[in-house]
Amino acid sequence: MASIAPEAAANLHTERANPHWVRLGGDHKLDHIPGDDGWPVLGTTLKQLADPLGFQKRMVEAYGPVFRTRSFGRRGVNLIGADANELVLFDRDKLFSNEQGWGPVLNLLFPRGLMLMDFEAHRVDRRALSIAFKPEPMRAYCGVLNTGIASAMEQWAKSTGNGSMRFYDAIKALTLDTAASSFLGLPLGPEADRLNKAFVDMVQASVGVVRKPLPFTKMGKGVAGRRLMVDYFGRLVRERRANPGQDMFSQFALATRDDGSLLPEDVVVDHMIFLMMAAHDTITSSATVLFWQLARNPGWQDRLRAEARAVTGGDGLPLAYEDLGRMELTEMAFKEALRFMPPVPNMPRRALRDFRFGGYDIPAGTPIGISPAAVHADPAHWESPEIFDPMRFTADKVAARHKYAWVPFGGGAHMCLGLHFAYMQVKLLANHILTRFEVRMAAGAEPLWQAWPIPKPRDGLRVEMRRIC
Repeated sequence: MASIAPEAAANLHTERANPHWVRLGGDHKLDHIPGDDGWPVLGTTLKQLADPLGFQKRMVEAYGPVFRTRSFGRRGVNLIGADANELVLFDRDKLFSNEQGWGPVLNLLFPRGLMLMDFEAHRVDRRALSIAFKPEPMRAYCGVLNTGIASAMEQWAKSTGNGSMRFYDAIKALTLDTAASSFLGLPLGPEADRLNKAFVDMVQASVGVVRKPLPFTKMGKGVAGRRLMVDYFGRLVRERRANPGQDMFSQFALATRDDGSLLPEDVVVDHMIFLMMAAHDTITSSATVLFWQLARNPGWQDRLRAEARAVTGGDGLPLAYEDLGRMELTEMAFKEALRFMPPVPNMPRRALRDFRFGGYDIPAGTPIGISPAAVHADPAHWESPEIFDPMRFTADKVAARHKYAWVPFGGGAHMCLGLHFAYMQVKLLANHILTRFEVRMAAGAEPLWQAWPIPKPRDGLRVEMRRIC
């Protein structure tokens, strides 16, 4: 089956082409919501991109937890707080559309990813794809990841010795390679650089101010990157259906819907592109935050190193799939890193029907935004939120806290399908890195972070890697 061209696939999700798109019916319908429309044409877009957390804090202080903004040419309403997260993510009454929220941002780049699907269509494809995250496939991925990460550590030791490195750049290359090995069942080889550039261009295009794929714009480069991805993964689907393996892509290529039919080739391609992006870009961001904080908090680094040694039996040894659950402190530290700087700081939706929240009537068609980053930094839920403290995630403290005060993986029906893969990969990274290296901040290094679209340190996070074994 021929793949749909990226522009054609994306057009299936545009406002004009979708007969079910709920329109606001006039920006004036939001006049009663307090807020700031920002500058002419640009609105508040640049302010939000430059400092989303600071912008939201100022808006809440000025207008309260329900406020109006204009970004990317659209007037919308932000709902800030754990109760707002619960309303939107749990979505008990099916008030909100993921497709119509994310679509204007991602429809040219990642159409038909699970994050962009709603209700029954989402349920059907999620169920088909969930086979790739069952225990036996996960056990196989664990073995592949152990081997790949251990091999990378040997290269790190040769290239850095006791020297410095840009941690973000190194971990991004590693997570792309390990994602390819476990997801695709093959090393990327000479295509790695092209595919990595395509992913970078696609992600950066998601927050490009110019939303049309014009030459030399971020969106133009992103759509070109998607075209390369569609061609690459389309060929792989046909190969895997003819000769399947134990990799995740083979599981997806052979996934069936409720009636027993295979997922169409172009659908498999779209899902795989989205999951490959999520599997290495979001993990790269979160792992970098974790090791940044461990470098700044050597006491916690020592505790995680001791845990890894106790679980595996020594330095540089593989972490067995059966032992992942024993890495309790590492999991708590990872959760705190996700709180400290979530990989998806804001989540958009669109209201499908009129609803009332926070004392305001909000009409159907309104673009809605919630902010995990804002709630993760709220002192009402987190004492001294600027401090890195994994002990926030002991069982008693989790039970006492609002369930939707920590939502780095989303929630409800759209809870991240790959969250257990993320926990597994970060535990493996922590084991292999910390039992071989002591990680310290390079002299004078304190990174500035680019908040959008996925947080990353502008300088690559300069660290010193001191060999232990």
